[in-house]
Amino acid sequence: MTTIELYTYIKAPITVCFNLSRSAELHMISTSKTDEKVIAGRSSGLFEKGDTVTWKARHFGVYHTLQMEISALSFPYSFEDRMVRGPFKSICHNHHFQEANGLTVMKDVFQYEVPFSLFGQLFNQMILRKHMRNLLEERNRTIKEYAESNRWREVLPV
Repeated sequence: MTTIELYTYIKAPITVCFNLSRSAELHMISTSKTDEKVIAGRSSGLFEKGDTVTWKARHFGVYHTLQMEISALSFPYSFEDRMVRGPFKSICHNHHFQEANGLTVMKDVFQYEVPFSLFGQLFNQMILRKHMRNLLEERNRTIKEYAESNRWREVLPV
């Protein structure tokens, strides 16, 4: 199992950061480089507990599909999404939010397990881990940019 842990410090209210993290629209904006699109499930608005979404995206020149479910949600402090179906053995992404000193601290704990035993482990160590980290960092940069610039109004209901 591989774990990627990230902290992002955002000068915006916790509710704005939490809701941007649950926004289908913002997710697609942040993953535009991989041409990520919803092909089933919630395609707009905010993801809620029990929602499922199937994404199609291009990684390493090949299109993949991945179905995720929002398996837990505690507004505005945390939510979890887990893989239902997809190319990994498992994925679990925990999102945590905390206000401190006028900032929102957004913590991501992203855990995944690759298939294909030795080959999968080698691919993960050489290429995939960095790729996954870069995707998460890009997503967090987009959330921070929208939250701090008031662009959040473009994607969140007011």
